[in-house]
Amino acid sequence: MKKTQKLAYLYTALAILFWSTVASAFKLSLRKISPFQLVFYASLTSSIVLFIILVVQGKFKHILKIKKKHLLASGSLGLINPFIYYLILFYAYDRLPAQIAQPLNCTWAVLIVILSVPLLNQKLRIKNLAAILVSFAGVVVVTSRGNLAEFVNADILGVTLALSSAILWALYWILNVKDQREQAPKLFLNYTFGTLYLFFLSFTSYFDLKISFNNLVGPLYVGFFEMGLTSFVWLKALQLSESTAKISNYIYLFPFISLIFIHYIVGETILLTSFIGLLIIVAGIFLQEKFTKAQVKVD
Repeated sequence: MKKTQKLAYLYTALAILFWSTVASAFKLSLRKISPFQLVFYASLTSSIVLFIILVVQGKFKHILKIKKKHLLASGSLGLINPFIYYLILFYAYDRLPAQIAQPLNCTWAVLIVILSVPLLNQKLRIKNLAAILVSFAGVVVVTSRGNLAEFVNADILGVTLALSSAILWALYWILNVKDQREQAPKLFLNYTFGTLYLFFLSFTSYFDLKISFNNLVGPLYVGFFEMGLTSFVWLKALQLSESTAKISNYIYLFPFISLIFIHYIVGETILLTSFIGLLIIVAGIFLQEKFTKAQVKVD
């Protein structure tokens, strides 16, 4: 095995480890601070991390030469992520157990296919639709906890928020891919705009930014590992790997590893239905990816 491929596997393992811990970090942080406080300080941390990365890479000069149209694009993308997306996601985590909120949010990978129809003019084939239905069968299993009465009595607002966050992330992913700018400067501007939006929102009477120094640990962790560093670790893994196929499927491990952290760190008793439902959701995502690749080859 080549040295670069070994490094690719190492970066992949680190990305999976970091992403596996963030759901627990969300819940622990939300026990002490509000969703708004969490998203603001995490977004601010991410902006600082991305700024440092730009300086170290010698790419901050790209920010100084940015065109007006790119500035407007980042203003729009920053409105979606981190501003609206993470606000909705954290309010979902505030209402739901992490073992339910996380699988619902994972459906973004399936929702991309639905949004690609109007936004990218792609066709929705029967196979794609079947894979979508598989994933949403998993959503029913997770939210019902194996009991249809529980599904009826579920926290509808929390479930709606979690699924809405998945829709927003799918939308952001598509728009981000269409934006051909280099990742590091683009992400820095997106998060900077998002942080500014959150800051201005704090001037209303409904949102308070005052938290104790000890309560900053959670937002710092989330901003560093969820929003800032891990994306670059994953991109590095993709760049070093001989092919994306060698590492891409490993990403499906992180939601399952996350359940272990949720149990031992957050203290939630993991239900069998949470594991089975997540397995069904991921199976639908895996099928969707397989069908999409097959469709590309045919077309």
